[in-house]
Order: sequence, then structure tokens, then C-alpha cells
Amino acid sequence: MRHLAEQLAIPIKALDSFDWQGRTAKRQRTEILSWLGIRRMAAADWDALALWLRAELLPGDHSLEQLTERTDDWLRSQGLESPGTHRLDRLLRAEAHAYESRLLTDIADHISDTSRTALDRLLGAADDGVDEPENGDTSAPEREISFSHLRRDAGHVSLETLLQELAKLKAIRGLVLPTVTPAMVPPKWLQKFRQRASIESIWDLRRHPTHIRYGLAASFCFQRQHEIVDGLIDLLMRIIHKIDNKAEKKVEEQLLEDFRRVRGKTGVLFRLAEAAVDHPDDSVKQALYPVVGLQTLKDLVKEHKATGPAFRRVVHTVLRASYSNHYRRMLPHLLDALEFRSNNEAHRPVIDALNLLRQHRDSRQQYFAIDEVPVKGVIRDKWLEIVIDEDKDGKERINRINYEICVLQSLRERLQCKEIWVVGAERYRNPDDDLPADFGERREAYYEALGHPADVELFMASIRQTMIEALTALNQGLPKNSRVTLRPTGKNRICLTPLDAQPDPPNLQRVKAEIFKRWASTGLLDVFKEADLRIGFSKAFHSASTREVVDRATLQRRLLLCLYGLGTNTGLKRVLTDEHATTYKELRYVRERFVRKDALRDAIARVVNATFAVRQTAIWGNGGTTCASDSKKFGAWDQNLMTEWHIRYGGRGVMIYWHVEHKSVCIYSQLKRCSSSEVAAMIEGVLRHESDRRYRITIPIATARAKLVSRFAICSASSCFHASRRLPRKNCISRRPAVAPTTRILNRC
Repeated sequence: MRHLAEQLAIPIKALDSFDWQGRTAKRQRTEILSWLGIRRMAAADWDALALWLRAELLPGDHSLEQLTERTDDWLRSQGLESPGTHRLDRLLRAEAHAYESRLLTDIADHISDTSRTALDRLLGAADDGVDEPENGDTSAPEREISFSHLRRDAGHVSLETLLQELAKLKAIRGLVLPTVTPAMVPPKWLQKFRQRASIESIWDLRRHPTHIRYGLAASFCFQRQHEIVDGLIDLLMRIIHKIDNKAEKKVEEQLLEDFRRVRGKTGVLFRLAEAAVDHPDDSVKQALYPVVGLQTLKDLVKEHKATGPAFRRVVHTVLRASYSNHYRRMLPHLLDALEFRSNNEAHRPVIDALNLLRQHRDSRQQYFAIDEVPVKGVIRDKWLEIVIDEDKDGKERINRINYEICVLQSLRERLQCKEIWVVGAERYRNPDDDLPADFGERREAYYEALGHPADVELFMASIRQTMIEALTALNQGLPKNSRVTLRPTGKNRICLTPLDAQPDPPNLQRVKAEIFKRWASTGLLDVFKEADLRIGFSKAFHSASTREVVDRATLQRRLLLCLYGLGTNTGLKRVLTDEHATTYKELRYVRERFVRKDALRDAIARVVNATFAVRQTAIWGNGGTTCASDSKKFGAWDQNLMTEWHIRYGGRGVMIYWHVEHKSVCIYSQLKRCSSSEVAAMIEGVLRHESDRRYRITIPIATARAKLVSRFAICSASSCFHASRRLPRKNCISRRPAVAPTTRILNRC
């Protein structure tokens, strides 16, 4: 009415006497809709809308708000009048429910009677709450696996954990479930069914109708199978890394107990040679001991053993003992459960070696003939003399246990870079599946979209030129930078002087004082609640079930309490007080059904976008593309599979990697391992922050090993990443390196 009054240049009160429900109003509305080319929906339009929803929107598993927004756009494009909020909401809910039921029915129809019987037995198995096999026998875990066991994640890195995961994988494969393809069930719906089955109790799953029960259970098992395979690969790689490091550490501790490095070995050698030449007929004790003492000679021998080939032999001896006496039991089970493949012929020897070990799994022979096993590409050069032995006749042969260790080490290296992939895995799947399905036909278009040339030589030339420019800038800037010094010795060769903290602006102190004067006792929970009332980020959280029985106002209060307890590490029980008519069971219900990673990402994006929208340009300036990224270590228990020992900070924990906009707004955060690449985490945050801003990154050397060089050599363009927002643009060097500098990196610089 206000808009009409402004258009007609009359007071708004003059419209109060108009009969909005009369025949004149209806006729005028009809004329307006006719002039705009908009008509009311007929029966055929409702059918067309339903077909469009099933073909375009529903496979993506969008929220109700997204469905409503996209449907309004479709109605506008078709020249149709919106049927009203209530009627449209009923249609969208009904179509979503019918689509979900049809998907579950399709899954259930493809399950055989034998698989249904196995699923019923899995859902009806007794759960004693214990994952470990009975009687401590972990070599052949044959105990019955229940549905609750399949839900649990793996424990700490050990052989027992790996065997337990193998038992879970064997139980799922024993169900003989059909393969759920994307053509049958869209991936987002399959993930939704898996999430729904994981949060419902066994009792609730048994109460469902037949098609829902079998559909949810089959979807969960199908997705869980991929997750278990990925977890097995992670466990395998970490176990190999563990036994290798443990053996090396054990040998170092034994050798360093009485190890003392000898200084001036050249002078010692000269004195020994001079004494031997001057007294060739005397005994060693008479000629050499007076010149070089016995203790010095012993220290020389110990130093050589601790640093030369003898050290590697001792390490391999300890590693062999640990592997053969304990960890070797995992090899037959892994070879039976996992199928390794490679698309590169250069890594075919490792696959052939695994097939050879699989063929001889029941054999007791201790040696292989050197001509029947692949050697090149499997055994490192430094281990050749340890793996290859000679028999009594002087003929070379392969030590079987040492060869198995080398095969596992080579397998670990190639799994990390996906040169070898695993059938049935998700993260370690065939790298060709990561490309779009039409990549072969639209290769040129994809290269053009990425901004890269299709010719590999041109691409390498541009990367090489970027590296040259970056390293040249580093070479020219280091001598003139008073805050960077190069040490000739020591572990950390590059020393960075911390920047002096800038004083706080006077106005900032006044603003803080005024805010504290007005809101001296404002709690964090009140700020959290006020942000939701203004932004509505709690609307991003939806139930994993088919319907929500709790009203939105009650759900909003429980969501805020749950998110506050999880975000501040206070806990769900501690946030409950007598003032809140909420129980711990209700908060657990909200956490299990509503709090998911995708919903948290959406909520964070809403808060970030709202922050950008309310910024005043006069105070904050125009938004740019600069963004800082860095990680911080947090301690964590060993039971967490992400927990690793940090070689720089020490202690066990995980890394949280943040992307912070240049005005101190966190736009993205992610959990990563201590040893994983920070370059990969940096790029992921730039691509998936989902805020309205678009950030760009320039990395001269896009490899994890060159992260240190790239931090020093990043150009001072507007798109560079600064390690600190206080850092001057002309001196684009971080306050501390990302990794410990090594001599090799310095030589490359």
C-alpha cells in the first residue's frame, strides 16, 4: 500500500477505503497479470512443475528454502503466478517425500532375499558394546559383527584395530548387496540415507516399513564400505610409517647412549698415517695408541656405525624383527580384502610384487629367486644389499621378509600420491574418476576455464618462469632484509626476527571503553543468540530424518545451546541450567540429527556474508581479495585417527587451518593432519569458502616441500597471501617459516 501511495502521489490513508476483495479489485488484478504476461496455474502446469522438480531439483537434495527459491524463479520464467506460500510448501514437501520413498523402494527392490535375511540378522545381532575379539585373539576376528559395530569408527593405530576394520569389511561384503550407482540413487541422497541410518537407533530401524528399513540399511552399508576401505588404507600407511620410525628411534636411543662425535677427523687420520709410516714394524698398540688414544678410536667406530651404512643395517634389523614377529599377520588379510591397481606402467612393478606375495601367501619359503620377483621400482637402492643375499653357491636370492617390507614401503609412497589406487575406495579411488565424465570431449573447454594451456610444454615453461622470478626475488631481497639472517650451522638455517607489535590506535581504546561501559556483562551466549536473531543462521540446520516434529522456536533454542556447548568445548551438560527447560537427551537429539558439516559450512557462510554486508566503507574500506591462511596445533587423544606427532611443535594433536580475510573475518576453517600439505589446505579454503567474496591466490611453487620457498617468494601483488595482516606489503615475508628449513632447500634457493 505504501508503494501504491507513492506511485499515485496520494496519502496512504486514502487507500484504506478501497475494497480489496471486491469485483473491481479482482478485475484490476486480472488486468495487471494479463499486462505482465502472467497467468494462473492450470492442472497441466502443476504436472509440469512436478516433472521439473523430479528431474532438476530433487536429485540435488536441496533444503526447503532452496527449493522454494528455485521454484519461484521457474514460475517467473514460465509466466505463472505463484500459488501461495502454504500451497507451494505442501507441494514441495509432498514431492520430496515421494521422491525419497521411490529411491528407497528402488534400492530395496534390488536386494535379494539372501541379502535381506543377512540384513535382518545384522540388525538383530546382540550388541555387547565391545569391539575387541573374544579371548584376545586378533589374528582371526570371526565374532559376529552387529550394526552398532559398523557405526563405530576405528580406534588408535595398531594391528588389532586394522584386523577389526577388516572384520567389519568382511561382514559388509558378506551381505552381497547390489551396487548403488549414481543413476539409481543420486550421491547426495545416498549420503543422506547413510546419515539417517547412522543416527537412528536399532529399534527405530526395525520399526520402519520394509522398503525403508532395507533401503536405509543397504545405503548405510554401501557407503560405510567405502569409508572402511579408506580407513584401512590410512591405517596401513600409518602402521608402515610407525614401525619404520619406531625402529629408527630405538636404534638411535641405543647408539646415542654412549655416542660422542669426534671433531677434527682429518687431523686424526693424518697423525695415524704419519705414525704408521714412521713405525712400520711396531705393533698397533706401540705405534698408534700414543698418538691417538684408544677412546678416540672407539668413538670413531661408534660414529661411523651411527651415521654410515651400518646404521641402516641395524635399523632394518630392528624393523624386520618388529614386522616378522607382530605386524606380518596383517599382510594376508590385506591382500585378500583390498585390490590395488595402477594406471601408470611405471608403477606396475609394485602391483606385480603384491600379486606375487598374494600367490605365495601360504608358502613357507624364506627366499625368492631374483629373476622371479620385480626389483626395479620396488626396492630402494640403499636397501639392495640388505634384501639381496647369496646362497652357498654364490647365487643371488631375495630375502622374503625384507622384500615384503620394501614392497609395503613402496606401496605407501605410491598410495599417498594416488599412483596406485584401491578398488572400492572413495578417497583412494581411481584418479580418472575425479575428472568430469566429459573431460575427453571437452578437454579444451576445461583447460580454457582453468586458464591453463593445453600444451604441457607451455604449462611447464610458465611454471619454470614463475619459479625463476620468485627465487630471484628471494635471492635479491634476503641480503637487504635486516630481519632475516642465514645461519651457517644448526637445524633452522633461516632465522626470522619477529615483528614488533604495533600500538593500538587511540580511537580503538575509546571504543573499547565505551562498549564496556554500555555492555559490561554481556555474555558470549547472548551475542551468539543476537547474531542468530539478526542473521538466522540456525535455519541452515535441518534434520537428517524425513520430517521435523519440533517447532522452529524450540529447535532454535536447542540448536544455539548445542552449538555453544560444542564450539566453546563446554559440553552439552554444562550449558544446561535451571533457566532452560531443556534436557541433555534433547540436546543429544539435536546434535545427532541436525549438526552436520555441510550445515555448519552454510551457517558460517551466512555469518560471513552478513558481516560483509553491514560493514561501513568509510570505516573498513572497500573489500579486497587479500586473505591470510595459517594453521594452529591443538592437542588430541591418540584414539583420534587424525592425531599425529608434530615434528616441529612436538606433542600429539591435530591442525586447524584457518583462512582469515584481511579485516580479520574468518571465512573458512578445516581440520587437517600435522603432516599433510598446507598448500592443499590453502587451495581448498580458497575454492570452497562459499562466501560472497572471491579470493585469488598466487603460489610460485605449488608443492608442499617448497612451501617455505613460496612463503618467502610470493610476489607483492594484490592477490598474494600474507602470513600476518600486520606485515608490510613491500616486505612479503612471514614471521616464521611453515616448515623447518633444510640444507637442500637452502641450496635450491
